[in-house]
Amino acid sequence: MAGDKTLEEPKIKREKTVTAIFPTAFLGPIEYYAQLKKHPNALLEIHEHFPKQTFRTRTEIYGANGKLNISLPLQRKKFEHTSISKMRISYDEPWQTLLWRSITAAYRSSPFFEYYENELEKLIYAKPEFLLEYNTPLHQWICNKLKLESTFTPTAEYHKTYENVIDFRSALHLKKGPAFSHPEYMQVFSNKLGFIPNLSIIDLLFNEGPHGSSIL
Repeated sequence: MAGDKTLEEPKIKREKTVTAIFPTAFLGPIEYYAQLKKHPNALLEIHEHFPKQTFRTRTEIYGANGKLNISLPLQRKKFEHTSISKMRISYDEPWQTLLWRSITAAYRSSPFFEYYENELEKLIYAKPEFLLEYNTPLHQWICNKLKLESTFTPTAEYHKTYENVIDFRSALHLKKGPAFSHPEYMQVFSNKLGFIPNLSIIDLLFNEGPHGSSIL
């Protein structure tokens, strides 16, 4: 119908202007935001089938004993046949308390922790129903603190491939390692254990503050 066509035209026009497509990310890695800085007008994939063991629900921070992997728990179901837009967070266990304790233990002595802790704590303890509703406010907060321009356009439907669009949906993966290198910066435990690259963006934010955007 004519009315439907009118509603679709702005969406089609916006998608033609994007240069990359990204997955959602749970306190995503530095690489995620370095690529986003290059492609600020991008698509956000919200219709893919949920892939397990990725940055969509996992993050890595620098703990006292080295790299610490943290997972965001989801309600149990057949993940491979479920759209990521329908993935629900599980609150059966007190994972938010454990997450915040881990973040605090890792970064309380970092230069900028005290500037960000109150705002981040509120976001960590939020209890939305869906994964995307949890990740998105965290992402927006990070972009704001690093002064990154990011205009995500949610996908209207799933496409396996896109023409003339860089696809980061599978390129950014825990097991693949970073496809780029970034300058070193002082980390809380780097004098003891050495520098660890491409951790969660909060590692960069707590250690470098708003200047972290120059590392990306």
